[in-house]
Amino acid sequence: MSEYEIWKTLYERANAVRKGRKLSPLMEVGSVGAAVLSTSGNIYTGICIDTACGMGMCAERSAIANMLTCGESKISKVAAVMPDGSSGTPCGVCREFMMQLGKDSGSIEILLSLEPLATVKLKEVMPDWWGQRYQEDE
Repeated sequence: MSEYEIWKTLYERANAVRKGRKLSPLMEVGSVGAAVLSTSGNIYTGICIDTACGMGMCAERSAIANMLTCGESKISKVAAVMPDGSSGTPCGVCREFMMQLGKDSGSIEILLSLEPLATVKLKEVMPDWWGQRYQEDE
């Protein structure tokens, strides 16, 4: 499978779970979908959970929680699909969450755009990360 085909699959899997809906006057879910590719080749998906009081969760962390539940913790690639169908980068909280997964997390690739294909490494959007010194002995 080519690099583009891998990214296209991740985009499609993230987009497939994106079904925005209102659960209650205080909670909406699914307007953003995400897919993470583990280093072992498995794909995990998740959706955003938006709450009125800030207890929600981004789609990326939802997908990562799914991955962690299944016993994996190393990510190769991340794709998120925004409400308008475009690719989006993880927010600061999601970036921080991914960095804390392990010393190699900086090499996680993030989809910026499918057409034309553009990606960035997590370490490029997290320069001089504060926690690096704690993971050097890992």
